[in-house]
Amino acid sequence: MKTIVINASPRRKWNTAQLMKEAANGAESVGAEVEYIDLYKLDLHGCMSCLICKKMGKERCKCYWNDDMSPLIEKILDADNLIIGSPIYLSEPTSHYRALLERLIFCILSYDNHSSYYKGKVNVALFYTMNAPKDYYETMMKQYLESSAQVFNMLNGEVEIYPVFNTLQVNDYSKYSMAAFDEKNKKLNHEKQFPIDLETAFEIGARLSK
Repeated sequence: MKTIVINASPRRKWNTAQLMKEAANGAESVGAEVEYIDLYKLDLHGCMSCLICKKMGKERCKCYWNDDMSPLIEKILDADNLIIGSPIYLSEPTSHYRALLERLIFCILSYDNHSSYYKGKVNVALFYTMNAPKDYYETMMKQYLESSAQVFNMLNGEVEIYPVFNTLQVNDYSKYSMAAFDEKNKKLNHEKQFPIDLETAFEIGARLSK
C-alpha cells in the first residue's frame, strides 16, 4: 500500500504541515509505504498548455513539462492513496495546490469524450485549514470546495474532505496588524480543537492505508 502525503502550504511547520505529518504517521502505523512532500519546496508551475499530453501517439496519464511536478504526478498515479492539505487563501486553496490539480487532472482527462484515461484507483483525502469559523465555511465556502474537489473522482477512488476551522495564524498576535482576530479565542480553539483535528488526521491516514 502506497500513500502520498502532500503539504500544499508554504509553511512547513504550522497547522497544515502538522496535520499532514499526523496523516503520514497514521499511514505508517498500518504498514503503508509513505512519501511526505512539501509542495512549496519543489520547482513547479501550473499547466503550461503545451498540449503534448493530448497529442496523437503520446503516452496518456503523463505530464510532459520538465519540472518537479511531472515526476510527482507519476508517483501519485502509482499510489493507492493521496492525502493533501492546503490552507485557504481568499476562499481558495493555495496556488501550488491549484497547480497540482491542473497538471494531475488535465493529463488524465480525455478530450475525446471527457472521461478519464486513468484505469487505476487512488483514494483521496483533502484537508482544508482556514481562519474562518465553521458557520462561515458552511454558508460561504463548503459548496464550492466540495464541488471543486469532485475532479479527483477521475482517479476512480473515494474522495473525502476534512475542513479545519478558526486556525491559529501566529503565536503572538501583538507583533502583527491582525486586530480583526480575537487572539484569546484563536488560542483557546487551538488548545481544545486542534488536537482533535490532529487525531482525526492520524485516523484518516491509517484508515485509507489499510
